[in-house]
Amino acid sequence: MRIATWNVNSIRSRIDRVEAWLARADVDVLAIQETKCREDQFPRKRLEAMGYAVAHHGLNQWNGVAILSRVGLDDVQAGLPDIPTWGEPGVAEARAIGATCGGVRVWSVYVPNGRHISDPHMAYKLSWLSHLRDEVESWISQERSGGTPFAVMGDWNIAPEDDDVWSMEYYIDKSHVSQPERAAFQSLLDTGLIDVVRPHAPGPGVYTYWDYQRLAFQKRRGMRIDFVLGSPRFAADVVGAAIDREERKGQGASDHAPVVVELEPSW
Repeated sequence: MRIATWNVNSIRSRIDRVEAWLARADVDVLAIQETKCREDQFPRKRLEAMGYAVAHHGLNQWNGVAILSRVGLDDVQAGLPDIPTWGEPGVAEARAIGATCGGVRVWSVYVPNGRHISDPHMAYKLSWLSHLRDEVESWISQERSGGTPFAVMGDWNIAPEDDDVWSMEYYIDKSHVSQPERAAFQSLLDTGLIDVVRPHAPGPGVYTYWDYQRLAFQKRRGMRIDFVLGSPRFAADVVGAAIDREERKGQGASDHAPVVVELEPSW
């Protein structure tokens, strides 16, 4: 089984590339982030024509998450209960969607950016991550009692280690590498989640995101902020993983690369 995650940075702008990549990569399940569209705007029929069942959670032109699966798509849950809200009045943004696909519970998450260390959006980001951690802790407990293995994957907007950015000096006093953000990411690992990609794609110099500006991709000035965090049972069945850097090349590419995990399921 091949499971992947990809921040496509607008599904409508990149549907041609998504279709071509799916055909080439031969993935069974794809978690998508930053669809940037409402449900009625999502190109569902084109993806269903490729054999994928589709679950999408999108409210407007911002955020948005989806799961595509050709191995089943059951028990879809759009959003997390009591998740922190953003804005005035507060809105529970479209940042998480879960579904059971081929015996594994998949969550596609798009963690708030945080913007700047002192921005109110950073407090929102940390609160959102804390709530997710509480949810994950309950899912881990359920798995230990015989529940479904699961993975939480997507764009975390955090580079948890120094090797995950091209220059720590450049990112001093910037978001994504601050101590509170890294502590929040570690708190998720402390529940029992495992970064299943890192053993197969260790740094330094291995990234999933490159800014469009200043020739960041060509100069290899990237960040690793897209992760697949698996539960213990999920992680035990991972036999390979890779970041598809080639998909970041060429006209019309997303600023993120897909991350692919190979599984030999035992469940």
